[in-house]
Amino acid sequence: MIKVRRKGLQDYGKTWKEMKSFTDQRDANTPDEIWILEHDSVFTQGLSGKPEHLLKETVIPVIQSDRGGQITYHGPGQLIIYCLIDIKRLGFGVKKMVSIIEQSIIDMLAEYSIKAHKLNGAPGVYVEGSKIAALGLKVKQGRTYHGLSLNIDMDLTPYSLINPCGYSGLNVTQMLNLTDNTLIISDIQNNLSKHLISYVTRT
Repeated sequence: MIKVRRKGLQDYGKTWKEMKSFTDQRDANTPDEIWILEHDSVFTQGLSGKPEHLLKETVIPVIQSDRGGQITYHGPGQLIIYCLIDIKRLGFGVKKMVSIIEQSIIDMLAEYSIKAHKLNGAPGVYVEGSKIAALGLKVKQGRTYHGLSLNIDMDLTPYSLINPCGYSGLNVTQMLNLTDNTLIISDIQNNLSKHLISYVTRT
């Protein structure tokens, strides 16, 4: 069983500490959880992040994180799902978890008539080459934390201040620009979390 926690708009640093604490304190019997939330405006650097990928000085905070990957942006109107999953207990590795996250996003977007795809060597989900979802995980003792971000209806301007995920000139997009369907964030949260849970529990 996977517990779903809806946390609303949250400070990144506070949530990061809570994820680490949960992962450090859990044991072999602790149920997995997914956390659904949004963040205040923030840039986060992954473990592979290089300072030169922040192109301009900004008043938006920049936080060095312990997730994988390079720099990305979080802000209101973007769906965050953190995956606190014991993949060792489930019997698969981090590459399988990344694939599960990507496929869950692709399946959910198809419900809104958005045809999305993966790119070899560039984790995340794309629509006609523009990135709509980013992901980054940390694995500690066979347990993941961090997760995915999906652009729904947000201000994309801050992405112009960075090389998103370390790729110069990478375009980003969001659901608002790709579908005529009405976008209700709570529905998208529910749909994507259902896909994630289905893939994780069927393995």
